[in-house]
Amino acid sequence: MTSTVIKHGLPMRNSFDITGLSVAHWFPGHMAKGLNQMQRKLKSVDCIVEVHDARIPISGRNPIFENRLTAIKPHLLVMNKADMISHRDKMAIEQYYDAQGSKDLVFTNCKRPDSKGIKSVIPRVRKLIEASERYNRSENSSYQLMVIGIPNVGKSSLINALRAKNLRRAKASAVGGIPGVTQSVLERIKVCENPEVFLLDTPGILTPKIQDVETGLKLAVAATIKDHIVGETSIADYLLFILNDKGNHKYVDYLGLQNPTDDITELLTLTAVRYNWYRKSRTHQGIFHMPDTLASASMFLKGYRTGKYGPVILDDLERSSTSS
Repeated sequence: MTSTVIKHGLPMRNSFDITGLSVAHWFPGHMAKGLNQMQRKLKSVDCIVEVHDARIPISGRNPIFENRLTAIKPHLLVMNKADMISHRDKMAIEQYYDAQGSKDLVFTNCKRPDSKGIKSVIPRVRKLIEASERYNRSENSSYQLMVIGIPNVGKSSLINALRAKNLRRAKASAVGGIPGVTQSVLERIKVCENPEVFLLDTPGILTPKIQDVETGLKLAVAATIKDHIVGETSIADYLLFILNDKGNHKYVDYLGLQNPTDDITELLTLTAVRYNWYRKSRTHQGIFHMPDTLASASMFLKGYRTGKYGPVILDDLERSSTSS
């Protein structure tokens, strides 16, 4: 049973109850096709650009990449959606990965192609390639990069931002708000003229085995898998726990509530009533109109995913640094 304590002046859960939740059916059992495609392309790749959602800088890493891809080629870590975390969080991420030996890290916001992070990607990649043992300086200075990451972290958005910054051209790679938009390794996409740089977009690849339920919930909150697979209410409940634990009650104004709450059923029901969202429920006693809590959960999650609650990181970097 989850205990309740006073947090930020309010009675809130001390931990999240994962009873009845299992990651067994949340994640695809195989993504071998996409991974095999990527491995076949490795010979023609000069550098790998590994894109992450900065809100899940640890949970969002796929260990398969390190074992089968990034250990073979020069490697740049890109923490995308950096506008959705705080400066303090960025510093903590840098410290964490510096301790892991990963010093080549860039923060990006693909909504701003002229931002410092986007501008730094090509120069950083070029430096990594030219410093590598396999670089042949007599070759033509044309580079091919492979962009990898789990679903919906902004791989295609990064490609489009680089094209907009360096070529002043429209997007060349499909972008969507749900995971799974990119289905296969595409043909080369030019993103820079001088030096000449091409990128390969790739499908998002999830690790076939998630270490625990809470890690899976973080990935779900960040929309790396489709909501219905985990269940909108379960994802919303975990998000509510995270926000309250951080003392972030901006959801109150966003949803039109009167006060913060730690009860997901109360939050979803009050939101549905507030917006007059109802669905028909048929029983042997007749037809009833029940509050549409699914619509409420979708709105609550959208608030986080569009930054309405301010910068909120999901991983506990301090605890991860201690345990690593």
